[in-house]
Amino acid sequence: EEQKQKYMIPLAKGEKIGAFGLTEPNAGSDAGGTETTAELEGDYYILNGGKIFITNADKADTYVVFAVTTPDIGVKGISAFIVEKGWEGFTFGDHYDKMGIRSSATAELVFNNVKVPKENLLGEEGQGFKIAMGTLDGGRIGIAAQALGIAQGAYENALEYSKERIQFGKPICQQQVISFKLADMATKLRAARFLVYSAAELKENHEPYSMEAAMAKQYASDICLEVVNDALQIFGGTGYLKGMDVERAYRDAKICTIYEGTNEIQRMVIASHIIGKMPKNENGAKKGSAGGVTGARKKMIMKDGTAEERVAKLIEALKADGYDFTVGIDINTPISKAERVVSVGKGIGEEKNMELAKALAIQVGAAIGSSRPVAETLKYLPLNRYVGMSGQKFNGNLYIACGISGAGQHLKGIKDATTIVAINNNPNAPIFKNADYGIVGDLLEIMPLLTDALDNGEPKKEAPPMKKMKKYVPKKVVPSWKRYVCNGCGYEYDPAIGDIENDISPETLFEALPEEWICPDCGEEKDSFIEV
Repeated sequence: EEQKQKYMIPLAKGEKIGAFGLTEPNAGSDAGGTETTAELEGDYYILNGGKIFITNADKADTYVVFAVTTPDIGVKGISAFIVEKGWEGFTFGDHYDKMGIRSSATAELVFNNVKVPKENLLGEEGQGFKIAMGTLDGGRIGIAAQALGIAQGAYENALEYSKERIQFGKPICQQQVISFKLADMATKLRAARFLVYSAAELKENHEPYSMEAAMAKQYASDICLEVVNDALQIFGGTGYLKGMDVERAYRDAKICTIYEGTNEIQRMVIASHIIGKMPKNENGAKKGSAGGVTGARKKMIMKDGTAEERVAKLIEALKADGYDFTVGIDINTPISKAERVVSVGKGIGEEKNMELAKALAIQVGAAIGSSRPVAETLKYLPLNRYVGMSGQKFNGNLYIACGISGAGQHLKGIKDATTIVAINNNPNAPIFKNADYGIVGDLLEIMPLLTDALDNGEPKKEAPPMKKMKKYVPKKVVPSWKRYVCNGCGYEYDPAIGDIENDISPETLFEALPEEWICPDCGEEKDSFIEV
């Protein structure tokens, strides 16, 4: 009730703006991949991590943020928190340069040791996923209505234009091919409208509406794309010009099939309702790789000691891996052909600091690169120097990321690097989870120290043709537990997975299972299992 008085009433009155923080680089359609954490320390939860594609971003006052409070148990370990703008450690990324809905503010949320009072836990621990899904159910009706509005506007514009545009001596709406197109558009719009009304009525009457909301969102957004495409086709070349309403509708339509749950997810929701719960597959679902976007990495992060000591430790590790810093390549070598790259992110600050990065690149014997914002927005380097999913791919050996936080788009451009080194002042930056080595510290202090430590006073010798080095491969750990199989159906209990649906956490040994636990596949009691 206190939360309602403090937060809901100002939001309902329009005095405050709210935002919803669920999506992460590794948790899009699969919310179970959430990596943002909230650890309870005294009277506060300490929030660390980040969210992407957040509507209202820095414009909102109040944020509902989802974070893991109990690791390794999937969605049951996710909790929801109310976070206020302005709290220490809570910052924002740049606004995304989107194809459509350009009047909507969309950016990243960044949490670095944000102290969230215990009383700002929304509901109870572990209820976050349920809260998120309930919110999305209602939101899907809104997105369906948005899609319907975009399509309706495009249809009306096209209908009016078709009555005015004369070709072959008569309005084009009297051409059968156009009239049939308009008829199909009107039919799709009417069907979508009834789906939206149906879902909204169920919600208004407090009846179950999850499936109907998914149907409305999926269908309305699918036909929205079809209708605006047909509308633009009716306008012809005129509709393709910037500034035309139908051109804007064409760009705005696509997002409706993506946010509030992709249309593929909507079909999964619908299918789960009409099919019902099916028996689990034998042995249950296996957990994915523990590696990050860039795969398995050493994750040796240097936080302790002086800056000089951390730099010395990094150089020692790199030399032990076989890197020779007496040789080098031209700083302007194409990224895709470079054996080594020193890359800078927005953490570099002012443009004059690029000289520090270039000096480091020379001593590393590397080419110079950057994140997309440094090249595209700040324009410190040409566009052909930025690394990422939509830019240059680095396939060489050594990649040193300076002041790069580690957005998913950037990480996908360096996933084939043999060795990744991160330098960042934020110990919770995602780049560290995707690096072999890292130094936590002030970039403008670390870079000159690293440059000086690598400088032997002699020019670099020309590097030989690149020889691809082997990436780090973690040693396989042989399970130390005993194996037990159900004598009734052959189901094997795997302690690494546990039995999440029956509240058995991963790494729970068979011997520690409650006596009342039964086989999840056939219902046999625990004592029917045999050791194999």
